[in-house]
Formats: sequence, structure tokens, C-alpha cells
Amino acid sequence: MLQRLSTRLAQIELVLAGFFALLVTILIIYNVITRAMNNSQFWVDEAAIFAMIWMLFLGTAVLLKQRQAVAVTALVDVLPRKWRRIVGVFVDLSVLLFGILLLVFCWKWYAPLDMIQAGFDKDAFSAETFNFMYQQKAVTLPMFKFWAWLIVPYFAVSLCFHTLVNLMNDPRGHYMDESEGQAL
Repeated sequence: MLQRLSTRLAQIELVLAGFFALLVTILIIYNVITRAMNNSQFWVDEAAIFAMIWMLFLGTAVLLKQRQAVAVTALVDVLPRKWRRIVGVFVDLSVLLFGILLLVFCWKWYAPLDMIQAGFDKDAFSAETFNFMYQQKAVTLPMFKFWAWLIVPYFAVSLCFHTLVNLMNDPRGHYMDESEGQAL
């Protein structure tokens, strides 16, 4: 059941990443056209950057779920099958550790309990914690930046979930052996 949920979530993340890729393309084309007409829209740059960030985080979550992230495998490829599996488990555990640490960082960064304690008053929160993240406005868009940054804690949760499911589904570091075209 968790494997199906992880797979379905990855499919949704992939569709959303594709949507944001399309949005980046449209925004950049729109930007080129408006600049060519000498009528630049400065908000387009910032919107394209935020869309690209969301696209990259969502796409990375999918790649790590599928264990297809960019890797240098020159040393691993010469190892015996048993050791490649051990390295695979080590990689999964390292990704899980990264996700957990990122989640802890996001918890400290967003400080939701402190925000609740401040009664959702951004000024009181900032005065008490010296954390001004809820007050930072986007330069050209009518929004606060913390909305764009929500992808980071989402990514951390998604990464932990996908990696835990991978480890539960195959705790032996199941990776494809390209030379043999079969699972290790």
C-alpha cells in the first residue's frame, strides 16, 4: 500500500514538475516578447525563478524515489554485486539522513510553534525570534517569499517518505545492473 502511495505521489510530483517547466517556458517566452516590444514586465523574471525552483525540487523528489539521481558510479561499477547492494543501502540511508536533517532545518526555519505562540502576528514573531522569513516580500510579485519557500519542507517530507518506502520495499539496495540489464 505504501509503495502504491509513493508511486502515485511521484506521478503527481512529476505532473506538477512538468506544469512548472511549461510555466517557466511560457514566462520566458512572454518575457522575450515584452522586452522586444520595449515593455518589460519585471515580475516575470521572479515568477520564472520561483517556478523553476518548484520544478527542480519536485523533479528531484521523483528522481530520488526512482533511485535515478545523478551519480558517479565508476568505483561502484567494479565492485562485486554484494558490495554494490551495500553501497545502494548506504546511499538510501544517506538520502534519508539528508531528508531528516532538511526537515529539522525547515522546522527551525519556519518555527511553526513560535508562530502559533506569537498568535500568527508576523511582527511579534520576528521580534521574539529575530526570524524575519514571514516578513520578506518578493521583489516584484505581490506575495511573501515564505510561500515560495514552502517547497523546501514539502521536499524534505516527500524525500523521507519515498526513501523510507524504498528501504521498506527493498532493504537490500535494489539497483539496476546496466551491464546485465537486470536488478541486482
